[in-house]
Amino acid sequence: MTGLQLGGLTARYELSALQVSQLEEILRTLEADEHAPTAVRSATQALDIHLADSLVALELDQIATATTIADIGAGAGFPGLPLAVALPAARVALVESQRRKCDFLMGIASTAGVENTTVVCARAEDWREGLESNDTVVARALAPQPVVLEYAAPLLRPGGSLVDWRGRRDADEEGAALRAAEILGLELAEIRRVEPFEGATDRHVHVFSKVAATPERFPRRAGMARKRPLGG
Repeated sequence: MTGLQLGGLTARYELSALQVSQLEEILRTLEADEHAPTAVRSATQALDIHLADSLVALELDQIATATTIADIGAGAGFPGLPLAVALPAARVALVESQRRKCDFLMGIASTAGVENTTVVCARAEDWREGLESNDTVVARALAPQPVVLEYAAPLLRPGGSLVDWRGRRDADEEGAALRAAEILGLELAEIRRVEPFEGATDRHVHVFSKVAATPERFPRRAGMARKRPLGG
């Protein structure tokens, strides 16, 4: 792994030598760990599929200016870990409910020297310390959008934003998400088509703003958002 392979990202996001080194270490660790919780471990593939896809959110003001970020359903650490590298002044919580994945996240963050992350080993619905404490919540390939909205809304401070990574647009799902958002105190701010790497198609980030207080009945108990999704 050399800095040249990260050259495109380095220029696009004005990354320092230290940040490039940390991202390289993330790729090395991912490739070396056969138990890493992702199907994409090859450094060559992960450079685009994981790193570039995560860092594209830096093009949003809601991400670039955030000081507290929560990555819900963090999995193998994307998008939260690369964003933590790119935004060293921000505090990034990697929220993941599965202990095996939590252990992986703690290990890869430590190995890469990413000190502004905290691994929260809990379901998003059960993370009481995170309620109304985040400038931005991010989610990537987590759940149907109305479910993601319900996970995120209670964790956002007033005026905060959810950034939700999506693929091809789905009118039915987007309609359900708008109805759920209204219940939760959220409002759709933007759906932006993004091209995180050359040849990427059907990639979008959906941005919702918290414009009103989320009703006190949220978060519902764990599992209810998926079992009985809002907006249907």
